[in-house]
Amino acid sequence: MTPLETAQYMLNKDEFSKWMGIKLIEVREKYCLIEMPVKEEMINGLKTVHGGITFSLADSALAFSSNNTNDASVALNCMISFTKAVRLGDTLTAESILIADTRKTAVYDITVTNQHKVMVATFRGTVYKIDKKVTDL
Repeated sequence: MTPLETAQYMLNKDEFSKWMGIKLIEVREKYCLIEMPVKEEMINGLKTVHGGITFSLADSALAFSSNNTNDASVALNCMISFTKAVRLGDTLTAESILIADTRKTAVYDITVTNQHKVMVATFRGTVYKIDKKVTDL
């Protein structure tokens, strides 16, 4: 399977990412760019997007980039910094780039931007490679 086919396979089985409205925009080996519209049910009591939604988008980007070679990995550690409020009507994009890769772990930086290309969050995720194939899970 190609990286795009593997990411699409994962998305087809990922009910949460589908609920969020995530679309695969670009997928290459150990890289992805995804997009998501902000929905009304994602808004918190302060009339901004709940931080967990932005975290979840970045986490999905981590999953689609770190697993798209069909070698399964799981999140080991993730950290996010919110840099700008997200509001209803925004469209978010998350770009995941591999920055370090070893036999058992890899580290990715994910940048989340809005439709104006303004950064709204930065996310760093470390994954642990579990010696299984995505398509066998």
